[in-house]
Amino acid sequence: MATKFFLYARKSSESEERQVMSIEAQLVELTEFAKRENIFIAETFIESKSAKQPGRTEFNRMLEKIQASKEPVGILAWHPDRLARNSVDGGQIIYLVDQEKICALRFSTFWFEPTPQGLFMLQVAFGQSKYFSDNLSDNVKRGIRQKLRRGEYYGIAPLGYVNNPYTRNIEPEPLRSKIVQRAFHEYAEGQHTLDTLRERLRLWGIVTKNNTPVARSYVRRILSNIAYLGIIKLNGETHEGKFEPLIDRTTFETVQRILKQRRKPMKSKKSHSFPFLGLFK
Repeated sequence: MATKFFLYARKSSESEERQVMSIEAQLVELTEFAKRENIFIAETFIESKSAKQPGRTEFNRMLEKIQASKEPVGILAWHPDRLARNSVDGGQIIYLVDQEKICALRFSTFWFEPTPQGLFMLQVAFGQSKYFSDNLSDNVKRGIRQKLRRGEYYGIAPLGYVNNPYTRNIEPEPLRSKIVQRAFHEYAEGQHTLDTLRERLRLWGIVTKNNTPVARSYVRRILSNIAYLGIIKLNGETHEGKFEPLIDRTTFETVQRILKQRRKPMKSKKSHSFPFLGLFK
């Protein structure tokens, strides 16, 4: 009886895996590989999630089926880093190989044999995947710190700005920057509440994807965004931005004062001294 294989294809939606083959491409490559090698694919598991942390739903479901199987199972994947980029998941795969629950691991770009030498090379492959993931994360953080030192805004530009790919910074968008300035000044003058301002924004064309008024929390985030002063805030630290501010400090501080005054106080819970209070729920 031919060994049954589980095909596992994974693609993270995170930016650091943009260069990795799409799930569709992995499925095509692996299906053709299976035909050439006479591999019987019993079930296919598809996942769109990063493997940097344990807890992938489809990966765990596949391992549960392997553990429950009466016969040893093989796994077919494009590369070892599709299976694991963390020590926990990599350790589970190696343990199941040791327990002879996994009898074969086949990759289109990596050869594995269930021998001591093969297990050692598999550990090396998983270790390289984890190293690549950790190193890439450090490089991203280093890049963000360098952008902050240069005064460049990181991420998607806030409302009123646009990202300039040439300067790698943000700059005011001609129409929406005026809308943001108008919203700040009218709120600072006491013309609006958060509800009336969101309706005002709707009339100015600032709406959700469903063409409905934006949420009150979104309006509050706009009015509280320190980026409009030309300041970048990250992890509690502030950095001077090298981009044009939209709001002067006096107006911004006035808006913050009004927001604070209008914030509803938390209702204090009444405490009672009844005997056995909380014993039953």
